[in-house]
Amino acid sequence: MFDTQSDGLFFQKRVGQYGKLFTIYKLKTMHPETGNISKIGFFFRKYKIDELPQFLNVLKGEMSIVGPRPDIQGYYDKLEDEDRIVLELKPGITSEASIKYYDEEEILEKQSNPLEFNDSIIFPDKVKMNLDYFYNQNLFLDIKIILKTIFNR
Repeated sequence: MFDTQSDGLFFQKRVGQYGKLFTIYKLKTMHPETGNISKIGFFFRKYKIDELPQFLNVLKGEMSIVGPRPDIQGYYDKLEDEDRIVLELKPGITSEASIKYYDEEEILEKQSNPLEFNDSIIFPDKVKMNLDYFYNQNLFLDIKIILKTIFNR
């Protein structure tokens, strides 16, 4: 598709509700040969257009509109104690954490050790925010998060 020179779809296993794996759908944003973000991919990522196919995950019942963003194996599935409560939530297309860290790739690029920064700063903060959502979730909060997602740019 466009400058990704592929069919345009990206599939990846993610940890979902109760720790069950599911396949997430996204638009491809990287060139398959170089591994670089394509020109159109940069635009798609900036405006989160690459996330649109996840509405198929919502229709299949694997995701909701609002909820913690589903992560790859090795993060949410390894939570312990009270933090595991976030696994009771259906993963979502948007959340307070995804709004706060909409530019996460740029934040990580500026770190001398991006993985360590993610594991010690960003991920624990996301878990805290997702726990807060778990304990306070309601329709009005979901509407607020959806509106912040749309108008926060």
